[in-house]
This record gives sequence, structure tokens and C-alpha cells, in this order.
Amino acid sequence: MAVVADEDHEQQVKQPEKKKPESEDDKRRKKIVPGSLMKAIVRPGGGESKPAEGNQVIYHCTVRTLDGVTVESTRSDFGGKGTPIRHVIGKSKIILGLLEGIPTMLKGEVAMFKMKPEMHYGEKDCPVAAPDNFPKDTELHFEIELIEFSKVKVITDDLGVLKKVIEEGQSWETPREPYEVKSWISAKSGDGKVILSRTKDEPYFFTFGKPEVPKGLELAIATMPRGEKAVIYVKSQYYTESTLMPVVEGVDEVHFEVELVHFIQVRDVLGDGRLIKRRIRDGRGEFPMDCPLQDSLLRVHYKGLLLNEEKTVFYDTRIDNNGQPLEFSSGEGLVPQGFEMSVRLMLPGEVSLVTCPPDYAYDKFERPANVPEGAYVQWEIELLDFNTPKDWTGFSFREIMDDVEKIKGTGNRLFKEEKFELAKAKYEKVLREFNHVHPQDDDEGKEFANTRNLLHLNVAACLLKLGEHKKSIETCNKVLDANPVHVKALYRRGMAYMASGDYEEARADFNKMMSIDKSSEASAKAALLKLKKEEQEVERRVRKQFKGLFDKRPGEIAEVGTNDVQDDEATSENVEKDDLDNLDDQEERTRQTTAPPPPPGILSQLRKLFASVGLNRCNIL
Repeated sequence: MAVVADEDHEQQVKQPEKKKPESEDDKRRKKIVPGSLMKAIVRPGGGESKPAEGNQVIYHCTVRTLDGVTVESTRSDFGGKGTPIRHVIGKSKIILGLLEGIPTMLKGEVAMFKMKPEMHYGEKDCPVAAPDNFPKDTELHFEIELIEFSKVKVITDDLGVLKKVIEEGQSWETPREPYEVKSWISAKSGDGKVILSRTKDEPYFFTFGKPEVPKGLELAIATMPRGEKAVIYVKSQYYTESTLMPVVEGVDEVHFEVELVHFIQVRDVLGDGRLIKRRIRDGRGEFPMDCPLQDSLLRVHYKGLLLNEEKTVFYDTRIDNNGQPLEFSSGEGLVPQGFEMSVRLMLPGEVSLVTCPPDYAYDKFERPANVPEGAYVQWEIELLDFNTPKDWTGFSFREIMDDVEKIKGTGNRLFKEEKFELAKAKYEKVLREFNHVHPQDDDEGKEFANTRNLLHLNVAACLLKLGEHKKSIETCNKVLDANPVHVKALYRRGMAYMASGDYEEARADFNKMMSIDKSSEASAKAALLKLKKEEQEVERRVRKQFKGLFDKRPGEIAEVGTNDVQDDEATSENVEKDDLDNLDDQEERTRQTTAPPPPPGILSQLRKLFASVGLNRCNIL
């Protein structure tokens, strides 16, 4: 085995390395001919490193004719604005002579580059437009002073915002909307003039997503962890009006020096501004890796308040629970949905303030006596700690199946409480873990296969309740692909077909049930009766909607009838098998469903109507 591994390694070593795709700059460099670009060092630079691709270079440039006449310059002494040029090698558009010449320079070096026209703006298809009245067909001298170069992070693709890190931060989490941020901030124009001095007493406090800092500055701070110090280069299109500072006319770019002192994590949990979690004390570990994202046993202290003028406290674990924390398992519907969603995003030791709307608080959960219906609430939550259940590593098959029964039992309870998403999550979790379970004999294999099939059918039942009929059918097919005569799978798929308006497919599944297992005849006949009533109801609706469509002579137009709302809400007794399948093959029961399935689409309705009036073939003129 070792020899084979060595041979494989040798073959891998001999494989040629994939060549990096040729860039546009590489293609341009191929056009350089000897003698078209000459360099003379005017003042040596310091150090040993030179600019590389991806580095930002900052330099002054003065262009002269060969007899010394100044054409243009960035220096104020020669008529320029005094603002040096910034480019990112490999990103910025730059004349060919400087693309080739600047990477040969050291920091602080001054060099004179003698360029023929094809090395500056006279290059064919030059990506940089020549300034007005520039002698682009003339051989010229370009005097370059390389002030500095460094690695930068490109924040915007147009290079309008760049960031140079001065001091690394303490973690990887960065702020985003609607986080609250504290930063030391100062600003200078490109020529070094102070625009904003650093405040002496307190860092600047602002909220992400509000116009409290210029747009470009906010984009860059969004990449900074706590404690990072950076210089942020912002061009005029990103230098927007803000409460931090006014826009200064005539400034092409601003250099911000920023130290991110602290930020408060504020999360819009639902994304619509209704469920807001605001961290008021940091926890232990890194977000989100150390959060109880998976189902866990959690211990929390919390205080619940009404959002009225008095901020009435309706429950406090430290007072109303004898000082003991609340202990609950997530994923089991034991606390209000908004409470659990927020706790899953907390770190151990963290304290957060959660504002929750009624539909995620107590309107859909057992409501405390002192919480009125429709009340918005606020919870102050401290996550003490949590324990994640052990995986099945080292478990025997029997231990695994016993654990499955517990999880499935929880799922069944959630289903009966009409918490279908939570129930589905329980069943799907077991099915995922089943990918790593390997039965050792025929008896274990049979039990394993039966359990997996029933879990799939429970998932299908949840999907049916959630109105996801197509997915319910697909889930039933996972069972029927392995066992085409699985009666319970046929029944579940038939119900999903009926709910989606595919009546012929549903009828076929119910009839197949009876042909396979005579004991399922009662359930199948009840389902067929329900199916017949649904078809009759659809036909009645369609006839009413298209009443008079076929009573007119050729050339006359018939108005489509409108449905009466009450007629559309016709109800009938619907017979359905028990919503959950269990391993003990419990007896099937029938019950009434709460609402009829939605009617099929308009084309399906038309086809059934045409067939009922004898127009099986219809030409569209």
C-alpha cells in the first residue's frame, strides 16, 4: 500500500501546474520593445521590497518634454493640486510605462522614466484617456516619486473605497446593519489637509444603516473586527452627506483614520424590523460557532416586560422561579418562537434585550395571565450555558433506535400541537443521522428500513399540512421507490395528489391500496368518497364560473360568471387517515379535516368542464 501511495504521489508531482490565465496587463506588457522605456534613478529609495500585484501605490508624477518643459504635475510647485496619485497594481487603469516601471521602485525612490509615445497615452487602445491638449505622440520624461505602497483591501469594485490595515483586530466578527458602533475617526483630504479631528473624550457612536457616516466609510467599517485600526480611502462618489461631517466642496477624496473600539450586535431576526435582538453584554466564544444553533438543552435567566408606559414586568425567573433559571430543550416548542430564535443566536454568558411582536410571543403560545392578547413584549435574556446532545458515535444499534423513538415521540407531539415545521425538523434530523447508521444483521436491517420509511411518511404528512404538496409527493416516492406496495405510502401520496388537484393519480393510489391489502379497504373507500365529493365540488364551481359560456350562438360573447364568496367556501366532511404513522402499526382512524384542499388550476377546471358537457376536443380559433 505504501508503494502505491508513493507512486501516486510521484504522478501528482509530475503533473504540470495549471497556468494562470493571461491578464490584460500581461498582454499589454508583450507590446513593450527594447528602448521604448528607459529608467534613471534620481534619488535612491529604502528597504528591499518593491510593489507587487494587488498593492496600492501612492506617488507624485511630473511629466516634462525632453527639453524640460512641464506638461502636467501632481505637485503644487508645478501647478498641480498637491494630491498624489493612488493606484492598485493589477486593478487600476494605468499607462503602460508606469505599469512596467513602478514595480521596479523602492519606497521613497525618485526615478525618471523616458517613454516613447507607445508607452504612455500614445499606446494603441490605451485604457487611459489622455488629458486635454496632452502631447501623446511625443517622447516624454515621467518623474515619479514613490511615496509608499502597501497591501489594501478593495471594498468597492470601482476602487472608490479601499482599506489599509494598520493594526489587526481581535476577532473575525464585523458589524452590519443595524449594529451600533463606537469608533475613533479622523479625516484628511488627499493633499493632507485636516477635515475632521479625532474627538478627545468619547468615540463616535453611530448606527449602521442610518446616514450617520459617509457611505464609503460605512462600507469599509463593515469589514473591520473589534480593535482594528485602518486607513480608509474614500473617493468623492462615496463621500456622502452625514451627521458625522459635511461634504467639503472641491475635495476629490478623503482619507479616514479609523479605530473600531466596540460594536453592539443588533439583529433583525425576521428581517422585517419586528423581532429585534440587541446584545447588551458580550458572551464567551466566537459568533456564531459557539451559539446553540443546533437543538440543545439550554439554561437561561430572563425577565419579561410589557411595552407599555409602566414597562410592567410579567415574569422574572430570579423572583418568580425561586431564583432558579429556566431550563428547556430547543426545537420542541416549549417557549415562544421569538424567544427561542433569539436564544439560538446568543453566546454563553451573553445578555440580550429582545423586542418581540405578539405573533412570535404569546398570541400563538400559552399566554401568562398578566399578558394581554396582541401585546408586544420585551425579554431581557441571559444565556447561562447549554449542552448539545451527544451524537451516536459509540452507540449500539439498540441505543440508537431507543434515541430515535424519543426524538420521533417529540415530533409526534409537535405535530399534534400543529407545530408542523418543528415536527418536520425532528424527523429530518433523524433521517440525516441515519446516513451514518449501518445495521449488522437482517433483523436490524428490517427494523432500520421500516423506521426510515415511517419517518419519511411523517415528513410527508408535515409537508401536506404546510401546503407543500409536490414535496410531500416526492417524499412518499422515496418510500415507494424501494417498496412499490407500501400501503401507507400509497395512502399518503394519494392524499397529496388529491390536495394538489391531481385526482386521477390520487384515485390510482387508493385503488392500488385495496388491491394490495384488503384490510386497507375501509380507508381507501373513505378516501375515494372524499375524492368524489371534491371532484363534484370542483365541477360545480367551474360550471358556475363559466355559466352561459356554451349557451350563446356562434359570434356572441358570453360573460364569465363570478363566484359568490360563500359558495366558494363550501365545506364537506373529509375522511383522512391518522396524520402520523408509528412503529407499533396503530389502528387507522378517520377524522374531519379543517379545510378542503385548494381547487386545481384554471386549465384543469376547463378540461373537466369540457369533458362533462361532451366537448372532449376543443379547437381554439
